[in-house]
Amino acid sequence: MISVKAPGKLYIAGEYAVVEKGMPSIVVALNQFITVNINETNNVYGQINSKQYPNSIVKWNIINNKFQMISNNINNFEYVISAMKITFNYISSLGYKLNCFDINIDSSLNSSDGKKYGLGSSAAVTVGIVKAILKYYDLNISLEKIFKLSSIAHLDVQGNGSLGDIAASVYGGWIAYSSFDRNWLKKHRNIKVEELINLIWPELRIEPLTPPANLELLIGWTGTPASTSLLVNKVEKNYDKKDYNTFLSDSKKCINRMISGFHKKSLRLIQKEILVNRLLLNKLGKCTGINIETPKLNKLCQIAIKNHGAAKSSGAGGGDCGIAIIDKQSSKDKIIDEWKNNDIKRLNLKIHKNL
Repeated sequence: MISVKAPGKLYIAGEYAVVEKGMPSIVVALNQFITVNINETNNVYGQINSKQYPNSIVKWNIINNKFQMISNNINNFEYVISAMKITFNYISSLGYKLNCFDINIDSSLNSSDGKKYGLGSSAAVTVGIVKAILKYYDLNISLEKIFKLSSIAHLDVQGNGSLGDIAASVYGGWIAYSSFDRNWLKKHRNIKVEELINLIWPELRIEPLTPPANLELLIGWTGTPASTSLLVNKVEKNYDKKDYNTFLSDSKKCINRMISGFHKKSLRLIQKEILVNRLLLNKLGKCTGINIETPKLNKLCQIAIKNHGAAKSSGAGGGDCGIAIIDKQSSKDKIIDEWKNNDIKRLNLKIHKNL
């Protein structure tokens, strides 16, 4: 059996701006995972099973060394199938004979009652499928190529987004991420996949970061799931171009200063720019009529800031998670207790580093 885990992610800073090419962000991988297992099949076809969708079993086949679906109803499995299609395309181009097998998927990226935490489940499952199939064929390729294969597969389904969640799931740890030019990728999608992932993708930047030793990340979950793609689409429809360009410029300066804080091992500088980024996002929300920082996220931030932390919404906002950056030497109990009293659940997650 082949078994692969792909971690979830959380945005620390740079949200919304990062969907534009070259705009920097900071994102982190967490120890909540999508697990993908591959088993040999006893059938002439392969099956896709997920513990999250026990009543849905999807069948697929290999015909003339090409991946083909048997099942027509593929709801809930679009990212899985896209990742399989792209990865099989790549592997067959290397001269490998494709085989059928069974894929079993499990996730710890949701709450016990199935609500999403906002940890990037679609990205993690895409990366998990790509990595598992590559491992099945004993192909050891670079993290950058795994990122590119996963990004192509994810964009083929979603059509928008920064792909920072893909980067976090592939690289692990803390990373500075700048989005590549997606229009450039669209123009080059007719190129063979094996050639496309060897090209330099304009504006793409993925840099591992090492946080200051005294930095601690606290994550609070509001209990309300939010759709990143819907919120991003709303901002794109409602922004004033001048205001939006100002936001992009200010965000870029803020995140670059924050990245400098990581390089200098300065918790104070990182915390300062977290607060700046929060203000920028709230201003964007007001300009576009989008409720990025919900009342509960606002409460999460107020509690952390009152207790000497720096806090903001994470990701697209509108619900999901907020983050607080605190000094490890200071007490976090007050923050966690007050969050709990305000119906905000602390997610006791750790940073996942690739071994």
